[in-house]
Order: sequence, then C-alpha cells, then structure tokens
Amino acid sequence: MATFKAIRIDKAEKGTVAALTQFDDAELMDGDVTVAVEWSTLNYKDGLALTGKAPVVRRFPMIAGIDFAGTVIESSHPDWKAGDKVVCNGWGMGETHLGAYAEKARVKGDWLVRLPESLSARDAMAIGTAGYTAMLSVLALEKHGLTPKDGPVVVTGAAGGVGSVAIALLSKLGYQVIASTGRASEEAYLRQLGAAEIIDRNELSGPAKPLAKERWAGGIDSVGSTTLANLLSMTKYRGAIAACGLAAGMDLPSSVAPFILRGVCLYGIDSVMCPLPERKRAWERLATDLDPAKLAEITQEISLDQVIDAGAKVLAGQVRGRIVVKIT
Repeated sequence: MATFKAIRIDKAEKGTVAALTQFDDAELMDGDVTVAVEWSTLNYKDGLALTGKAPVVRRFPMIAGIDFAGTVIESSHPDWKAGDKVVCNGWGMGETHLGAYAEKARVKGDWLVRLPESLSARDAMAIGTAGYTAMLSVLALEKHGLTPKDGPVVVTGAAGGVGSVAIALLSKLGYQVIASTGRASEEAYLRQLGAAEIIDRNELSGPAKPLAKERWAGGIDSVGSTTLANLLSMTKYRGAIAACGLAAGMDLPSSVAPFILRGVCLYGIDSVMCPLPERKRAWERLATDLDPAKLAEITQEISLDQVIDAGAKVLAGQVRGRIVVKIT
C-alpha cells in the first residue's frame, strides 16, 4: 500500500501527540481533488494543534496544517485538472479534515483557489493563512470606507505573522501605521516593514475605559481580550477595528460606549469558512499589493521535520514574521 510523509496527531493518555511518520493513502478522506503538496506554512492555530495547547483537532488521526500550495495530481472536479497550481487554506483542514503537513492532500475542489500567476507556491505560503487573514482585514476596513486621510491605523501583535503582513500592506496603501508589540527589539524590523510609530503592548493591556482618548481611525487586531477592548475605546469617531485573532484570550471586557457614542464598528474576520469569491479577491490583492521584497524579509524556511519544534516557538512568541515549510 502506498504511503507518504506526514505529521500525524493522535490521542495520547494525556492530551495528544504529534509525530512525523508515514501515512497510508487508504486513510485519506473523501474529496474530488488530490494535490501534491509542495509548500505549507506555520500559523498560530497550527502551533495550538501541534502542541495540544487547545482543542483544535476534532478527529483522530489528524494530519496537521491548515494551508498548502501545490499541484493537482488527480481531479474529478470540473474546475480542476492535473497540473493546475492551487492554494488551499481553512475549511477545517488540520481540524476536522486531514491537513497540509504531508506530501499529499485530498480535498474538495470547491475549497481551492488558483495560484495567482505572479506568485510561486512558496510565495503563497510565505503569505499563508496569516497573510490572507491580514488581507481580509484590510478589505473589511476598505469596505467600511476607511482611507489614509482618515488618520493612523493600529496593528497589534505587530511582529507576528498577521501583524507583519498587515503592516506591509497598509503602509504600501499609504496608511500611517502604529505597530503595537511586546518585543522592543523588533522596532527596526517593524519600521522596515513600514510602521511609522511603535508602541508597547502594555499600553493596551490594562483594563479598558468605556471611552479613552481618540488615537486611531482604524486597526487590525490579532490579540483579542483587553487589547481589543482598549483599541475600541481609543478608536476615532466612526472608525473601525477588524478583529482576527485571540492570542490573549477569547473574552472582550468592553462596553457599548464606543459603538453607540462614537459609532465605531467592529468587524469579525473569519478566514476558515470565508466564501470563495472573497478568498479569490483577497489572493488577487495579495498578488498586487504586497511588496515582494518585504515578503522575503519577513519569511524564514524550515523543513517538515522541524515543524513540531517550531510550533511550540510560535506559541511562545519566539517567531518573527512568517515561516514557510518545504514539504517536497
């Protein structure tokens, strides 16, 4: 029986265990497209799944990894044929559907996006779910009507994957970006990406006032909890915040004051089940709006056998920018 390399997660006596092993073709789940996976990436959710720090995985055995880029091997889906270059992220991969840290994946053709011509498979995974989520957040702020002339925008978790791409995108679009980080040593890195101002995350970590001094017209938050509450309290009249992460927690100790007294909008960004037209739009914009030089600057590469160790480092806040995983 044919097998392929994969990072498999199984139940253990206490929690879960992840290991690089051989996976049997016969255990692949249903799908109408089979892909030779060439590149993947490492996101915060991947770190949670690999370490078992949160109940991300909901079936066993599971192949970890929530996104991949590769080449179609077989397809019975009308939109795809052998040789097509594709990107896939979300849709429960690595959670309920076998994921991306493997030499082979079988998925539904309706989950796939064609790899933009200007991007390589490696580029797409340097962007990955984190960068795609950052772009969805930017699109939400644009849909709100936010423009650079409205004032500065804030990005939290600035040195992480979402934050790094968000800063690069927003600065290229002409926004004055305020970067919030707990890593003062990354100031030069953040300014190189395009941040105009750096603030310590402690400024946003205390209990939030119902309303505080107006500081920014909008923002992208990957932290959640009290950080998001403080962002909202400091957002200018009729501004907007796009919330896309929960690194500090799922709670939101805020009040209705920013919403009913300043007309602030809070946009929730879902990257997992996002409809296909919005996915395509996000990837089209990433192909044109993200500076390739900045993408290269924020990216480091690892092999499949380094993924498990790297997952723990992501959760510990020891990773800057993006990590691409070379599968084949």
